[in-house]
Amino acid sequence: MLIRGVSGSGKSTLALRCLDAHFRLVSDDRVVIWVSGGALYGKAPAPLAGLIEVRGVGIVAAPSAERLSRVDLVVDLPPSAERLPDPMTVEIAGVVLPYLSLPLADADLPLRLAAALAASQRGL
Repeated sequence: MLIRGVSGSGKSTLALRCLDAHFRLVSDDRVVIWVSGGALYGKAPAPLAGLIEVRGVGIVAAPSAERLSRVDLVVDLPPSAERLPDPMTVEIAGVVLPYLSLPLADADLPLRLAAALAASQRGL
């Protein structure tokens, strides 16, 4: 998934929470994206590969970092989200993907993201 938000919105915090839930990091802070076979892919720029910023700690090695990944879901971190939003999509570089808008404060975000990602991969 591609996590987007303004600086300080909690992108790295969400990534750390997802790592704790056994997701794998591809890139923190910036991502190089491209389209291949009608799908969107991403990888870390070389200087950032395998690293994640931990607020108040600094830049640290990310466990189990992946070199690249297909992007199957886009998640924005706005101040708040609707309780039962209508399904949404976002288009990036001509590829249409499922889209979620979620507040970072929710403790079960990694579980919700895993469920949304699984649903998008099944074509739901």
